[in-house]
Amino acid sequence: MRLDEYIEELEPDEEARRRQLAKEKSYAITDHLEDFERNFEQRLSGDTLVGSTAPSIFVGRSNYPDIPVGVLSPVGGEDEAEEYVTDGNWYRQGYGIDDVLQRRTGLLNSNKRANVDAPGIASRLAPSVHDVWDGFVGVQREVAISDRPVDLEIGLQEKPDLGLDTGTDVATPRGPRATANSADLRENPHVPRPVEKTLEDDDWQAQGAMTYLYRRGFDVYEINSILSAGALGEAAQRRLVPTRWSITAVDDTVGQYLRGRIRNASSIDEVQVWANEYMGNRYWIVLAPGSWEYELVEMKAPGSIWNPDPGGSLWMASASEGFEGRSSYVEETAGAYYAARLGVLEHLESIGRQAKCLVLREVSDDYWAPVGVWQVRESVRNAFEGECGTAETFHEAVGTIAQQLPVSLARLQRKSELAAGLQSNLAAFTRPSKL
Repeated sequence: MRLDEYIEELEPDEEARRRQLAKEKSYAITDHLEDFERNFEQRLSGDTLVGSTAPSIFVGRSNYPDIPVGVLSPVGGEDEAEEYVTDGNWYRQGYGIDDVLQRRTGLLNSNKRANVDAPGIASRLAPSVHDVWDGFVGVQREVAISDRPVDLEIGLQEKPDLGLDTGTDVATPRGPRATANSADLRENPHVPRPVEKTLEDDDWQAQGAMTYLYRRGFDVYEINSILSAGALGEAAQRRLVPTRWSITAVDDTVGQYLRGRIRNASSIDEVQVWANEYMGNRYWIVLAPGSWEYELVEMKAPGSIWNPDPGGSLWMASASEGFEGRSSYVEETAGAYYAARLGVLEHLESIGRQAKCLVLREVSDDYWAPVGVWQVRESVRNAFEGECGTAETFHEAVGTIAQQLPVSLARLQRKSELAAGLQSNLAAFTRPSKL
């Protein structure tokens, strides 16, 4: 489909309704926290939270290496515990910002402090993490490696703090927190055989174990939980990994694996444009003939969560890599870079082709609260569903898209290496290549 026709057919959907809700800043979250407090009082027996079902874990990074480690469990929604797990189902179910915040504020984070290398606070006499299968850290690991929510009893030191931690663009917002004295399993967790295999091999490096699980059908959400719990890698190297770091580590590792899979693949033979919109974020993905290159450019509107001054100017950031990838961590676009790249590489690997890729992310002021980098990943993944627009040249594609952006083509070219190289490298973008 010609690019101009493709753009004309991009119709608004339920996003319009969600935008209105965002502008109203509804009181649903406050009401939800009040419900949580009532449910918590009903579930509490002395200082023990009974009937708790933990679908996931959280590992913090404050005061590293002595960090908070926690199990996340819904209070009052135990029968639907799986619906509280952050993964691609949230996108498929069309969750809005309110929906995500309600799920996250409905999870109690029962946590203790632990050293990343040992279950007790920094002690050379304590067993290393890879040997720990009892106590709070051991129970947390059991939750992480299980393929379904686990029933627990949690001993609490205090009532929960009902304040909302709004999170970051990588980590999803988190709800109430309470310091735990203990956690005990009420059932034997079900651990998939591929996960058992990675645990049993003390000489398997973490990167190899991660790609093995991915090849066996585990999504990155499951893998980063296992990595966080210190259950991947060579035995002597295993340690607890803060959730925010594990998310990016898994996206990067799997992305490198996929890039290797397409390294010798033929190029696509036409310029393609794919688009998607979700939660006040719009994505444009331009694929062009040639060997692998990738760039993410972010444009964040005044009044959005990451550019809160409504009277300020639009904020831009970018990061890129060539055929051999990157040798350093991306600072400016952080986790969004790796999440978006993963979605692109999954698509290219699925069609057995490689391409030059430019991803443009426009964040509007409708994005009023961060929901986590998962929405970047899922938005790019799902952009490749359906039909794409085509253009004669990369220059035409970017020029046409620029008419839909809040910045001029000239400003985009000043920020984007790929866009800036349009004129001098135009021939490379218009001739199909065989590698």
